Amino acid sequence: MNEVMERALAAAARRHDEVLPMLERWVRQNSYSENIDGVNAVGELLAEDFALDGFALERHPGDGVGDHLIWRTPAWDAEPDRRVVLVGHHDTVFPPGTFEVWQRDGDILRGPGVLDMKGGLVIMRTALAALADVGVLAERPLSVVSVGDEEIGSRHSHSLVKAYCRGASAALVFEAGRAKDAIITRRKGTGRVTVTANGRAAHSGNHHRDGINAIWALAQFVDSAQERTDYDAGVTVNTGLISGGSSANTVPAQARCTIDFRFVRRKDGEDLIASLERASGEISAETGASFDVVGGIRRTPLERSEASVALYQKYAACARAAGLGHGECPLMGGGSDANTVSSVGVPAIDGLGPRGRGFHTHDEYIEVSSLAMRIEALIRFLLD
Repeated sequence: MNEVMERALAAAARRHDEVLPMLERWVRQNSYSENIDGVNAVGELLAEDFALDGFALERHPGDGVGDHLIWRTPAWDAEPDRRVVLVGHHDTVFPPGTFEVWQRDGDILRGPGVLDMKGGLVIMRTALAALADVGVLAERPLSVVSVGDEEIGSRHSHSLVKAYCRGASAALVFEAGRAKDAIITRRKGTGRVTVTANGRAAHSGNHHRDGINAIWALAQFVDSAQERTDYDAGVTVNTGLISGGSSANTVPAQARCTIDFRFVRRKDGEDLIASLERASGEISAETGASFDVVGGIRRTPLERSEASVALYQKYAACARAAGLGHGECPLMGGGSDANTVSSVGVPAIDGLGPRGRGFHTHDEYIEVSSLAMRIEALIRFLLD
């Protein structure tokens, strides 16, 4: 171990006592995605705690969502070929009053966002503070991106994240740690479409022949869409919402459904969208109903590549040295901002937050002991 590494790890150890109080401040402030004031209140706390020597903050206002925060070192601009970006988010899934605890029982710490992903943010902040303490943060081409809308699909921040991260050599994403500290190299892409069938209303007793039943047309569409699930190819289609009609004795003029789909390869997602469009045209010709298909791919897949495998292996060695597990995680069905970053060609790995379980539930918790190990692994990676 070189002298700078030893000093940085010692600096992180000296900051050990501030980690949980800092995390508690962030967790106790509700930051439900739709609670914009709360999201921005956490952003203010982050701005205070990430105010490190050699780290400049840019604030990007959200539009109907919380603000997005980006920090970078002077070397980020000076050495574009060596840029490393650390990615997180400061919104959560819990509306105010639904899950508001800070409860520690030995090594188990429960709270909203403690795992997903304020625990990941405190890992980033402590590692970077240690680098600042030993005077090497400013000379590293590093950036932190924390968005305020990840839990609702990064619908506003995705363009910002892609533009900012484009050209970076690596991205580390600090979503919840997985079982045995497995490192995520693959995530499915995600998509969503809302399909509206437009028919013609008529009295179901007197003028049934004159009507065009939008519910019946939509039912045929749903059946066709569901048949496009292909488990072997990693493609799933789920009709999760459906509505329509106005009364039992009226031929319904309109019906609507919302479909979620997941896919492993970008081409599969594009092909699925095209097939749904074709299906709507065929059913329209048969039934007389017209269709509006709105939506599409929301996140492209995080696909495993030679570059991402090399990044995984490099980080895994640092994780192993810090006492963490270092295996590769199986394919994940949900997306994250790792998908967004990888869509512009940046090698990305994910799941580098603390060890824990129950994210998006009222039993969300972390193992406190994993925080120090994750901080050490990140310091080792950034100084390697």
